[in-house]
Amino acid sequence: MATKPPKADIDESRVRVSKPKKVAVGVPAVLHALQIAQEQMGIARSVQTLMRVNQKVGFDCPGCAWPEEDKRHLAEFCENGAKAVAEDATLRRVGGEFFAAHSVDELRAHDDWWLGQQGRLTQPVILDEGATHYRPLSWDDALREIAAAIAAVDDPDETVFYTSGRTSNEAAFLYQLLVRGVGTNNLPDCSNMCHESSGSALTETIGIGKGTVSIDDIHDADLLIVAGQNPGTNHPRMLSALEKAKRNGATIIAVNPLPEAGLLKFENPQTVRGVAFGGTKLADGFVQIRLGGDQALFQAIGKHLLEAEAQTGDVLDHAFIAEHTSGFDDYRQAMADASWRDLVAATGLPEKALRRVGEAVRTSTATIVCWAMGLTQHKHSVATLRDVVNVLLLQGSIGRKGAGVCPVRGHSNVQGDRTVGIYEKPSAEFLDALGAEFGFSAPREHGFDTVEAIRAMRDGRVRFFMGMGGNFVSATPDTEVVEAAMSRVDLTVQVSTKLNRSHVVTGRRAIILPTLGRTDRDRRGGREQRVTVEDSMGAVHASRGRLAPPADDLLSEVAIVARLCGLLFERADAAASAPVDLDVDRGQVERPSYEEASGSRHPRTRPRADWAALEADYALIRAHIERVIPGFDDYEERIDKGRTLHLPNGPRDARRFATVDGRARFTANSLEYPRIPRGRLLLQTLRSHDQYNTTIYGKDDRYRGIRGGRRVVLVNAGDITGLGFVEGDVVDLVSEWTGADGALQERRAEAFRLVAYPTPRGNAAAYYPETNVLVPLDSVADVSGTPTSKSVIVRLERRD
Repeated sequence: MATKPPKADIDESRVRVSKPKKVAVGVPAVLHALQIAQEQMGIARSVQTLMRVNQKVGFDCPGCAWPEEDKRHLAEFCENGAKAVAEDATLRRVGGEFFAAHSVDELRAHDDWWLGQQGRLTQPVILDEGATHYRPLSWDDALREIAAAIAAVDDPDETVFYTSGRTSNEAAFLYQLLVRGVGTNNLPDCSNMCHESSGSALTETIGIGKGTVSIDDIHDADLLIVAGQNPGTNHPRMLSALEKAKRNGATIIAVNPLPEAGLLKFENPQTVRGVAFGGTKLADGFVQIRLGGDQALFQAIGKHLLEAEAQTGDVLDHAFIAEHTSGFDDYRQAMADASWRDLVAATGLPEKALRRVGEAVRTSTATIVCWAMGLTQHKHSVATLRDVVNVLLLQGSIGRKGAGVCPVRGHSNVQGDRTVGIYEKPSAEFLDALGAEFGFSAPREHGFDTVEAIRAMRDGRVRFFMGMGGNFVSATPDTEVVEAAMSRVDLTVQVSTKLNRSHVVTGRRAIILPTLGRTDRDRRGGREQRVTVEDSMGAVHASRGRLAPPADDLLSEVAIVARLCGLLFERADAAASAPVDLDVDRGQVERPSYEEASGSRHPRTRPRADWAALEADYALIRAHIERVIPGFDDYEERIDKGRTLHLPNGPRDARRFATVDGRARFTANSLEYPRIPRGRLLLQTLRSHDQYNTTIYGKDDRYRGIRGGRRVVLVNAGDITGLGFVEGDVVDLVSEWTGADGALQERRAEAFRLVAYPTPRGNAAAYYPETNVLVPLDSVADVSGTPTSKSVIVRLERRD
């Protein structure tokens, strides 16, 4: 039997601290996953559901985006995947009676863990202006309220439409069509806060904002550098791929400020070796770098390779450089000018250690660099990733077997959402194809990214906000600013499966629309529907849930968006009184919209489609995607019967680079790294092991030795003593940021317990979303605009 949800929040006074683990997964991970699954689903439902995770005729895990091999295990899921599935398939329910019993003020007082543990949402609810409680309303009334609010804005740019990375390709494509039909490109998404820096750097240097490797390349690599990433917690199935690479002879180097168990040793619970014989040592070397020192590390590698080339003449791939790249001479000169003294200072590592990594790259026949948020959430992240590309270009390690770039995505379809149009800066080619397919003129002005959207809400320039999944309030930086900004919006709408902070921090009015999850059966038009997702390596496959939905009338994301399109576009066209213009070739009827009649600066026609038909048959949406987006040829056939559609990737497939000059581009980047003032620490925000992004599964971070609580800060023992504290003291974390006006700004996160931890001196770490309040809204990465959540200057203040 499943258990009831908790009655109280996490009691932070009960936190317990022990030594960090040196091995990941194993039998304890299996037992913990099964415990949470049983609590949420019961035994029979757990077995029924978990056996379908990531199977060819099952559903895609709602957790991370790590790819599957063609041959699947019977249990093709990890511990955190099992937790994500349990949350999705839980038997706990949140309906109208729950909201009648709990005021919004009461719910707001609870922590994120308690909110998420209450269960699946089952019916639409609305919070009227000035009301204390949400109240139920019908689907028709809810959608009409939303459509009316969108239509009432004076300018389409007063609307913002956020997207979570769990949204399917079909829902995301329809959603971006809705938004552009409304007349704006305000499509911020979770990519803006994580891998936007990756996309910016890779698009500039190799012509595609994605990785260039396949799962087979991981297995075939000679050297894998895993930097700024903790796969043992964030992408546990990656450990199996790394283990296979090790068996094939690969060298693995882990680069991270914190020693993470998942990269030290892996006990694979699906093998006899993993269960009975101590598992596999993964990392051959652990490079404990200072926060923000990764650019210096890759410059040091590049400098070492160029110096070795000058001595032996056999290090670089001269043919590749000459045929496929530009900018080499400028990069070579920049590395000649780089000072080893500066590189040592930036990394906190001796020159000998830096050269040791460089030598591993020099002797490698095929190198892959994998990374995640540890590299993407600094002011200089884009420059850092350009220098990652520089190192790989020197030896031609892009576009050949076992080599390339591997940004490891978090959300299970965050890459797919971007592929199908969730982007605030769409290309003209995409908009042209979209307009031709649906007979309308899409807006061309770039929209708001996540940070820009928050600024606009803060400044009163947004009247309508809609979140397609996710937890915008908890995921974003500068929590107090975000909460105040949301309160200025006329109507906030959240499409969600579970209760979260964004449902209790709202606009003047708020609507929650419950929706189907990955595990739920989606029956539309008299048949079961399937959706598709794209993994971290550009592979697209189908996903189909099998469980009965939490409520009989629950709508899918596709159905919600299709019905909104019908309300907004069909009625607008029907109401237009101007003469009809018939496009005979496309068979489309086009009429001026209300924006043209009112003199809006977004004059356009409305997209036209049979919205009811798209809701009833998702294959019709995929047919539209196929005609609009290159690479989806024969979409339906290529995902049928468990097949995988591999999207084209110019650098990987043909060493074809869609850059400004048609070549992979070396870049000369000035060295940057954080300077930490005396008496201060540099804080990174991170996840616990019982967490996936803002979803808190439990109270423990067992690999790091933390149990029963979350408000801890990991600090080097020498820093604790040097700053006048002792381990176990409870402190406030106060961030310091100099704004554009030169004034010092402070933000405070209260009551964190000091835990002595083997971090580099001057560095610290604590969990988000609790520490997002410390990240200044205007502290963002150059070029990408990503919040700098891994570079927060803080001081510790003793609690009274």
